[in-house]
Amino acid sequence: MFEKEREQYLTSNGFETTRLKAVLFDMDGVLFDSMPNHAYAWSHAMTQFGLKMSPEEAYMHEGRTGNGTINLLTQKYWGRDATEEELDEIYQAKADVFNMREEAPEMPGAKDMLYAVKEAGCQPVLVTGSGQLSLIDRLNKHFPGIFTKDKMVTSFDVKYGKPNPEPYLMGLKKAGVEPWEGIVVENAPLGVEAGVAAKIFTIAVNTGPLPDQVLLDAGANLLFHSMQELRDNWEEIHRTFI
Repeated sequence: MFEKEREQYLTSNGFETTRLKAVLFDMDGVLFDSMPNHAYAWSHAMTQFGLKMSPEEAYMHEGRTGNGTINLLTQKYWGRDATEEELDEIYQAKADVFNMREEAPEMPGAKDMLYAVKEAGCQPVLVTGSGQLSLIDRLNKHFPGIFTKDKMVTSFDVKYGKPNPEPYLMGLKKAGVEPWEGIVVENAPLGVEAGVAAKIFTIAVNTGPLPDQVLLDAGANLLFHSMQELRDNWEEIHRTFI
Protein backbone atom coordinates (compact mmCIF):
# COMPACT_ATOMS: atom_id res chain seq x y z
CA MET A 1 0.00 0.00 0.00
CA PHE A 2 2.89 2.36 0.77
CA GLU A 3 5.45 0.76 -1.54
CA LYS A 4 5.43 3.72 -3.94
CA GLU A 5 6.31 6.18 -1.18
CA ARG A 6 8.98 3.83 0.16
CA GLU A 7 10.59 3.47 -3.27
CA GLN A 8 10.55 7.23 -3.82
CA TYR A 9 12.22 7.71 -0.43
CA LEU A 10 14.92 5.14 -1.18
CA THR A 11 15.63 6.60 -4.62
CA SER A 12 15.82 10.22 -3.45
CA ASN A 13 18.23 9.35 -0.62
CA GLY A 14 20.31 6.73 -2.39
CA PHE A 15 19.46 3.96 0.06
CA GLU A 16 19.00 0.31 -0.89
CA THR A 17 16.39 -0.79 1.64
CA THR A 18 14.53 0.07 4.82
CA ARG A 19 14.73 -1.87 8.07
CA LEU A 20 12.39 -0.22 10.56
CA LYS A 21 13.72 -0.20 14.13
CA ALA A 22 12.65 3.17 15.59
CA VAL A 23 9.86 5.73 15.30
CA LEU A 24 10.83 9.28 16.22
CA PHE A 25 7.91 11.35 17.52
CA ASP A 26 7.57 15.08 17.86
CA MET A 27 5.53 16.04 20.95
CA ASP A 28 3.41 19.20 20.62
CA GLY A 29 0.67 18.63 18.07
CA VAL A 30 1.56 14.93 17.80
CA LEU A 31 1.32 13.41 21.29
CA PHE A 32 -0.49 16.31 22.96
CA ASP A 33 -3.03 18.73 21.49
CA SER A 34 -0.92 21.56 22.86
CA MET A 35 -0.34 23.79 19.85
CA PRO A 36 -3.43 25.97 20.44
CA ASN A 37 -2.00 26.83 23.86
CA HIS A 38 1.45 27.57 22.44
CA ALA A 39 -0.03 29.72 19.65
CA TYR A 40 -2.12 31.66 22.16
CA ALA A 41 0.86 32.17 24.48
CA TRP A 42 3.20 33.41 21.74
CA SER A 43 0.62 35.78 20.24
CA HIS A 44 -0.41 37.26 23.60
CA ALA A 45 2.92 37.42 25.42
CA MET A 46 4.89 39.12 22.65
CA THR A 47 2.78 42.27 22.60
CA GLN A 48 4.25 43.54 25.89
CA PHE A 49 7.66 43.72 24.18
CA GLY A 50 6.44 45.42 21.01
CA LEU A 51 6.70 42.13 19.11
CA LYS A 52 3.91 40.53 17.12
CA MET A 53 3.23 36.91 16.27
CA SER A 54 -0.14 35.73 15.02
CA PRO A 55 -1.40 32.27 16.05
CA GLU A 56 -0.95 31.18 12.41
CA GLU A 57 2.71 32.25 12.48
CA ALA A 58 3.19 30.23 15.66
CA TYR A 59 2.16 27.09 13.77
CA MET A 60 4.56 27.92 10.94
CA HIS A 61 7.47 28.41 13.36
CA GLU A 62 6.63 25.41 15.53
CA GLY A 63 9.68 23.25 16.16
CA ARG A 64 12.20 26.04 16.53
CA THR A 65 13.83 26.51 19.91
CA GLY A 66 12.29 29.26 22.00
CA ASN A 67 15.40 31.41 21.54
CA GLY A 68 15.31 30.86 17.79
CA THR A 69 11.69 31.99 17.61
CA ILE A 70 12.35 35.05 19.75
CA ASN A 71 15.32 36.11 17.63
CA LEU A 72 13.24 35.86 14.47
CA LEU A 73 10.86 38.37 16.02
CA THR A 74 13.51 40.71 17.43
CA GLN A 75 15.33 40.73 14.10
CA LYS A 76 12.06 41.67 12.40
CA TYR A 77 10.96 44.36 14.86
CA TRP A 78 14.20 45.48 16.56
CA GLY A 79 16.70 44.78 13.80
CA ARG A 80 18.90 42.64 16.06
CA ASP A 81 19.11 39.45 18.09
CA ALA A 82 17.91 39.58 21.69
CA THR A 83 20.45 39.66 24.49
CA GLU A 84 20.64 36.70 26.89
CA GLU A 85 18.71 38.73 29.47
CA GLU A 86 16.05 39.64 26.94
CA LEU A 87 15.75 36.03 25.77
CA ASP A 88 15.16 34.90 29.34
CA GLU A 89 12.62 37.64 30.03
CA ILE A 90 10.67 37.18 26.81
CA TYR A 91 10.58 33.39 27.04
CA GLN A 92 9.50 33.58 30.68
CA ALA A 93 6.61 35.84 29.67
CA LYS A 94 5.55 33.31 27.04
CA ALA A 95 5.84 30.47 29.58
CA ASP A 96 3.76 32.41 32.12
CA VAL A 97 0.88 32.81 29.66
CA PHE A 98 1.20 29.17 28.55
CA ASN A 99 1.13 27.91 32.14
CA MET A 100 -2.12 29.77 32.82
CA ARG A 101 -3.86 27.70 30.17
CA GLU A 102 -5.47 24.36 30.95
CA GLU A 103 -3.14 21.41 30.43
CA ALA A 104 -3.38 20.13 26.89
CA PRO A 105 -5.05 16.74 26.45
CA GLU A 106 -3.50 13.75 24.76
CA MET A 107 -3.88 13.77 21.01
CA PRO A 108 -6.60 11.22 20.13
CA GLY A 109 -4.97 8.05 18.85
CA ALA A 110 -1.50 8.94 20.17
CA LYS A 111 -1.48 6.45 23.04
CA ASP A 112 -2.67 3.56 20.85
CA MET A 113 -0.04 4.48 18.26
CA LEU A 114 2.78 4.52 20.81
CA TYR A 115 1.86 1.15 22.26
CA ALA A 116 1.44 -0.34 18.78
CA VAL A 117 4.95 0.83 17.88
CA LYS A 118 6.39 -0.71 21.02
CA GLU A 119 4.47 -3.97 20.54
CA ALA A 120 5.92 -4.20 17.02
CA GLY A 121 9.41 -4.22 18.52
CA CYS A 122 10.30 -0.68 17.42
CA GLN A 123 11.86 1.92 19.71
CA PRO A 124 9.73 5.04 20.38
CA VAL A 125 12.01 8.09 20.51
CA LEU A 126 10.92 11.60 21.50
CA VAL A 127 12.35 14.53 19.52
CA THR A 128 11.00 17.85 20.76
CA GLY A 129 12.08 21.47 20.80
CA SER A 130 10.61 21.75 24.28
CA GLY A 131 12.78 22.37 27.31
CA GLN A 132 10.22 21.58 30.00
CA LEU A 133 12.02 20.24 33.04
CA SER A 134 9.02 18.06 33.97
CA LEU A 135 8.83 16.48 30.53
CA ILE A 136 9.65 12.88 31.49
CA ASP A 137 7.16 12.96 34.38
CA ARG A 138 4.40 14.22 32.11
CA LEU A 139 5.16 11.61 29.45
CA ASN A 140 5.25 8.81 32.03
CA LYS A 141 1.94 10.00 33.45
CA HIS A 142 0.18 9.89 30.09
CA PHE A 143 2.16 7.17 28.30
CA PRO A 144 3.62 4.92 31.01
CA GLY A 145 6.43 2.62 29.96
CA ILE A 146 6.93 4.20 26.54
CA PHE A 147 9.73 6.77 26.82
CA THR A 148 12.99 6.64 28.75
CA LYS A 149 15.25 9.64 29.33
CA ASP A 150 18.01 8.16 27.17
CA LYS A 151 15.60 8.01 24.21
CA MET A 152 14.56 11.67 24.39
CA VAL A 153 15.94 14.68 22.53
CA THR A 154 14.95 18.09 23.96
CA SER A 155 16.16 21.65 23.48
CA PHE A 156 18.87 20.93 26.06
CA ASP A 157 20.47 18.31 23.80
CA VAL A 158 21.05 20.32 20.63
CA LYS A 159 22.64 23.54 19.48
CA TYR A 160 20.33 23.98 16.50
CA GLY A 161 16.59 23.45 16.53
CA LYS A 162 14.32 22.36 13.68
CA PRO A 163 14.43 22.81 10.66
CA ASN A 164 18.09 21.91 11.18
CA PRO A 165 18.43 18.10 11.07
CA GLU A 166 20.44 18.02 14.32
CA PRO A 167 17.50 17.04 16.60
CA TYR A 168 16.58 14.03 14.44
CA LEU A 169 20.20 13.06 13.87
CA MET A 170 20.57 13.09 17.66
CA GLY A 171 17.44 10.93 17.91
CA LEU A 172 18.96 8.39 15.53
CA LYS A 173 22.17 8.40 17.57
CA LYS A 174 20.33 7.84 20.84
CA ALA A 175 18.37 4.98 19.29
CA GLY A 176 21.50 3.49 17.72
CA VAL A 177 19.93 3.31 14.25
CA GLU A 178 20.62 4.57 10.72
CA PRO A 179 18.29 6.95 8.81
CA TRP A 180 16.74 4.11 6.76
CA GLU A 181 15.92 2.29 10.02
CA GLY A 182 13.65 5.05 11.33
CA ILE A 183 10.43 6.93 10.66
CA VAL A 184 9.65 10.48 11.80
CA VAL A 185 6.15 11.54 12.88
CA GLU A 186 5.70 15.33 12.70
CA ASN A 187 2.90 17.89 12.51
CA ALA A 188 4.88 21.04 11.71
CA PRO A 189 6.52 22.16 8.45
CA LEU A 190 9.86 22.94 10.15
CA GLY A 191 9.82 19.53 11.82
CA VAL A 192 9.09 17.85 8.50
CA GLU A 193 12.01 19.73 6.96
CA ALA A 194 14.26 18.54 9.79
CA GLY A 195 13.24 14.91 9.37
CA VAL A 196 13.73 15.03 5.62
CA ALA A 197 17.10 16.77 6.01
CA ALA A 198 18.15 13.93 8.33
CA LYS A 199 17.23 11.52 5.47
CA ILE A 200 14.53 9.79 7.54
CA PHE A 201 11.17 8.76 6.04
CA THR A 202 8.91 11.50 7.39
CA ILE A 203 5.18 11.22 8.02
CA ALA A 204 3.23 14.45 8.48
CA VAL A 205 0.15 14.33 10.70
CA ASN A 206 -1.80 17.52 10.02
CA THR A 207 -3.46 18.18 13.37
CA GLY A 208 -3.45 21.98 13.03
CA PRO A 209 -4.91 24.70 10.79
CA LEU A 210 -2.24 24.71 8.08
CA PRO A 211 -3.14 23.51 4.57
CA ASP A 212 -1.90 20.01 3.71
CA GLN A 213 0.20 21.48 0.91
CA VAL A 214 2.41 23.36 3.40
CA LEU A 215 3.49 20.04 4.92
CA LEU A 216 3.83 18.34 1.55
CA ASP A 217 5.92 21.24 0.25
CA ALA A 218 8.16 20.80 3.32
CA GLY A 219 8.92 17.32 1.98
CA ALA A 220 6.58 14.96 3.85
CA ASN A 221 6.73 11.45 2.40
CA LEU A 222 3.23 10.62 3.66
CA LEU A 223 0.43 12.69 5.18
CA PHE A 224 -2.43 11.77 7.50
CA HIS A 225 -4.99 14.03 9.14
CA SER A 226 -4.93 12.62 12.66
CA MET A 227 -2.93 10.36 14.92
CA GLN A 228 -5.86 7.97 14.81
CA GLU A 229 -5.62 7.76 11.03
CA LEU A 230 -1.89 7.06 11.37
CA ARG A 231 -2.65 4.35 13.94
CA ASP A 232 -5.22 2.79 11.61
CA ASN A 233 -2.52 2.49 8.93
CA TRP A 234 0.35 1.47 11.24
CA GLU A 235 0.28 -2.26 10.58
CA GLU A 236 0.52 -1.69 6.83
CA ILE A 237 3.30 0.88 7.29
CA HIS A 238 5.20 -1.54 9.53
CA ARG A 239 4.85 -4.37 7.00
CA THR A 240 6.12 -2.11 4.23
CA PHE A 241 9.15 -0.75 6.07
CA ILE A 242 10.24 -3.70 8.25
